[in-house]
Amino acid sequence: MTTTEIIAQVISIAAMTTNILSFQQKTKNGVIAFQMVGGLLFGISFLMLGSYMGALLNFIGFTRAIVYLNPERFHAGHYGWLIGFFALYLASYAATFLLLGTAPTAKNLIVEFLPVIGMCAGQIGFYLGKARTIRYLGYISAPAWLIYNIISVSIGAIICESINLISITVGILRFDIKKKET
Repeated sequence: MTTTEIIAQVISIAAMTTNILSFQQKTKNGVIAFQMVGGLLFGISFLMLGSYMGALLNFIGFTRAIVYLNPERFHAGHYGWLIGFFALYLASYAATFLLLGTAPTAKNLIVEFLPVIGMCAGQIGFYLGKARTIRYLGYISAPAWLIYNIISVSIGAIICESINLISITVGILRFDIKKKET
């Protein structure tokens, strides 16, 4: 393993920790802030590892988090943000094949689309604006990224999404189901 790969894995572990802790935040802003930092760190890690689709989507996710952490300043409730970010995810998908050299095989067309599904689920959660919604849509996002990461053989990201699924479940039990029972 090269020095760059080792540094990328260390950054990946920091990103993993931040993302896992995001689902334990009680407020929407807490969830988003932790995911913002995790997205930036994962973007850097993927970039260092040469995984450009993962890097692009995580950098877009970082920008998305800034918008939703400042809803008044950026008019985050405007429908245009939802459509705009979806367009960026799809543009990243296209760029992966048209500009970044990924071969458009049937397998790659499917594999590279999985994180787009994950990002769209997260986008809907941020747009709707409730921590509970973000947690529930995590059940779409995390498995999509998990499959992508397994196929891409990204060990840190595989562990992150596996733990995210557990963290999402714990968050739902702590804040959503337990709240209904009391």
